[in-house]
Amino acid sequence: MPISASARVYSPVGPRVLVLDGEVCGALTSVTGGSIYAEFATEKIGIDHLARKHLAGVKYEDIALEVGVGMSARFYDWIKESLQPGKLSRKDGTIYVCDYDYHPRGSLAFTHALISEVSFPALDAASKNAAKLTVKLAPELIRSSRTPPKADGTKLTVTKQQQQQQKWLPSNFKLEIDGLDCTHVNKIGPLVARQAVVERAVGELRDYEREPSHWDFGNLTVTLPESHAEGWHQWHEDFVIKGENDEGKEKNGSLVYLAPDLKTELFRVKLSHLGIFRLHEDAGEAGSEQIHRIEAEMYCEQMELQSHA
Repeated sequence: MPISASARVYSPVGPRVLVLDGEVCGALTSVTGGSIYAEFATEKIGIDHLARKHLAGVKYEDIALEVGVGMSARFYDWIKESLQPGKLSRKDGTIYVCDYDYHPRGSLAFTHALISEVSFPALDAASKNAAKLTVKLAPELIRSSRTPPKADGTKLTVTKQQQQQQKWLPSNFKLEIDGLDCTHVNKIGPLVARQAVVERAVGELRDYEREPSHWDFGNLTVTLPESHAEGWHQWHEDFVIKGENDEGKEKNGSLVYLAPDLKTELFRVKLSHLGIFRLHEDAGEAGSEQIHRIEAEMYCEQMELQSHA
């Protein structure tokens, strides 16, 4: 009996486990998307004055995975490879819905998936919430199934690290940008990279091939005290107001996500060709003791995952 990918496979049974190319990569914090649907076409109205409709090709919704820190190297290496310019990295995999002993109870299998989006969380020195990494997959084919309990007790082998995920706080980070004092940056907006994926019909097939187009890297937005922003003001003065904004005036840097010991690097994202285009001053309230802060916004031409825990 067929089941709905969005309704049954994702019912609240237990942990969701990702397997890529036959390797268990770890438990997922959440999974959304992955539905299978079809578009329909409307024909011209005939002599009977009825608009005839029929189904066109089958479509597959992108799958959004939310994870902490604790997935296997294969998962993070896929992200790293996908973000490299001109690199085409497709993978087959399965998301298993398990009971709490990791016996599979359902699955969502995907083939020839591309990573279409990577979103690193917003950072805030005062936050105590758990940070999550979101990765969206654009597969060419999805199939869902329900797996009945097996008498032999077959279950997935998931390590304790992959089950529990390492603690990751948005307050533990370090920003480095050439020639700028970043030691007092207290907030950073989410880093988002999106890849356009286009569909290409093949002959009489109802499914479509999906091909990557290009990556669009979002802006880097940071907040810091006005008292430590002299270098930022000078860069804005030169780059925006004076128009000294050729490639040689752009800057490079890295955003480092740290473990609770504030020494161990969980992720390091290299940021290339940063260009400041906006500097907003927070005027604050008259007589307020609140720290006067500024917000700087920069474009980014390239993001690269250089290391991971």
